Amino acid sequence: MELLFTLDPDVTDELREEIVELWTDVSNAGGAVGFVPPVDREDVRPTAEASLAGLADGADRLLVGRDEAGRLVAMVFFTGKRFVLQEHWCTIKRLMVRPDRQGGGLGRRLMAEVDRQGRALGYEALHLTLRGGLGLEVFYARCGWKEVGRLPGALRVAPGDDRDEVHMWRSLL
Repeated sequence: MELLFTLDPDVTDELREEIVELWTDVSNAGGAVGFVPPVDREDVRPTAEASLAGLADGADRLLVGRDEAGRLVAMVFFTGKRFVLQEHWCTIKRLMVRPDRQGGGLGRRLMAEVDRQGRALGYEALHLTLRGGLGLEVFYARCGWKEVGRLPGALRVAPGDDRDEVHMWRSLL
């Protein structure tokens, strides 16, 4: 499947709805993107809007991936540090691939594009956090990321179900 990536797309009402739909679908499929299922669009919308608001000053960037039909199938935010001593790296957040398209290599292609765009944006390194207990560390390690720390039990997904927040780092040098 062909993917067309766009950095900093126009944030139209249509794109906003596509993002909310993707985020809801990923969340309900068990994706660790800030929610625990079940959620509906109205649960996700405020968080999506807050993330999109971060694009306004140019410190944050949005990368989207569309299939041949133009359907949004992948996305990720590059979040700027807004602190002069950390301008050489950024955190990526809300990395998502449409659930019905997972398992076919799109995640790895998205990560390769994240690397490419990160370098083009002048970053020397990238950082992300993930929810422990889902095996995501293995995926990111295969993409060249290294675990650099974890906060034990920092994420409470349900009463009695605390997960580690795992910090990963990717040098782009």
